[in-house]
Amino acid sequence: MTKITTLVHEIYIKAAPEAIWGAITKPEWTARYGYQGRVEYELRPGGTFRTFATPQMAALGVPSVVIDGEVLECNPPHELVQTYRFLFSAEMKAEGFTHLTWEIAQAAQGFARLTVSHGVEGAPIMAGMVTSKFSELGTGGWSWILSDLKSLLETGATLGA
Repeated sequence: MTKITTLVHEIYIKAAPEAIWGAITKPEWTARYGYQGRVEYELRPGGTFRTFATPQMAALGVPSVVIDGEVLECNPPHELVQTYRFLFSAEMKAEGFTHLTWEIAQAAQGFARLTVSHGVEGAPIMAGMVTSKFSELGTGGWSWILSDLKSLLETGATLGA
């Protein structure tokens, strides 16, 4: 059996790299798609990254900060490299930080390619969660998050709207 250590997701979005960058790094955008957690980035090497619980998540007893990390590289609007750690439970926190790279490239007139590479070696809980299929119970992983992001940028509405 082959051990997967890096997950790569690639999607094409009819939007400019600047719009995609903003949707990834600005809280007013992240609160609108995927799990709708508001993010805070200090967009500089060594800067902090945090994703906050939604009111629905908080009602389930999760901590106020559900994901954290550090910005390693920041080249707007084309590349963001960061660490990434789930804080939903003590077991998830104990897995430690994983490595996440966002790459945005102009592909042709009017659309861009977004590639998300997530190094999950040594983090089996995270690997399972970020590869999960969408379900009404709150799972969906990167494929669902990126599809929702694409829908929002292209149509103004998310998949669930």
